[in-house]
Amino acid sequence: MTAGEGPTHRALRATALLATAYIAAQMLADISSLKITEVAGFSMDAGTLVYPFTFTIRDLVHRVAGVRVARALIVAAAVVNLAMAGLFWLVDKLPGVSGVGPQTDQFGAVLAPVWRIVFASILAEVVSELIDTEVYRVWARRFGERRLWGRVLSSNAVSIPTDTFVFVLIAFVGVVPGSDVWEIVTTNIVVKGAITLISIPWIYWVRRGRGEEGVAG
Repeated sequence: MTAGEGPTHRALRATALLATAYIAAQMLADISSLKITEVAGFSMDAGTLVYPFTFTIRDLVHRVAGVRVARALIVAAAVVNLAMAGLFWLVDKLPGVSGVGPQTDQFGAVLAPVWRIVFASILAEVVSELIDTEVYRVWARRFGERRLWGRVLSSNAVSIPTDTFVFVLIAFVGVVPGSDVWEIVTTNIVVKGAITLISIPWIYWVRRGRGEEGVAG
């Protein structure tokens, strides 16, 4: 610990780092979701490789800074992702200089927003992350500082299926075959669940902040 650094400074630093990681993961997931890939022969959007970590990072923010900061971060991430899509749309509309390279010629083909996917992604993120927040609060109030692992496991167990169904049904129903839609749903939930198990120990790496109201212990 740096000389003169108190609990408040540690909490602020942890909150800043976690908030940065949360928004970065949200942005990377939204960009990666543009590609449908395969895992063990099953279809899923590539954003699934990153996005599940946001639920646990949100839990860490909640533990360090409290529910109000966690909610504000969820809304901020949604605004940032919408602004990112708007910027990509604007850049795609700007004239490109020919002969520069494929990064200019094919920019729009890759990064120009598909607004249905953009809105599906943002809506799924906001709804599922707010649900994650409430489930976390219920568990924390019930068990206090005991069974911290349960905060991550219980909140993610509810928010992951919610996020998957909202996103996939809005983004892909009527666009891809029904069998593929349900395959994407199933694969997403399985992969996200596996990533949740990997991320459970993270809750023990941060200290409870003064903002985590309603927690005994």
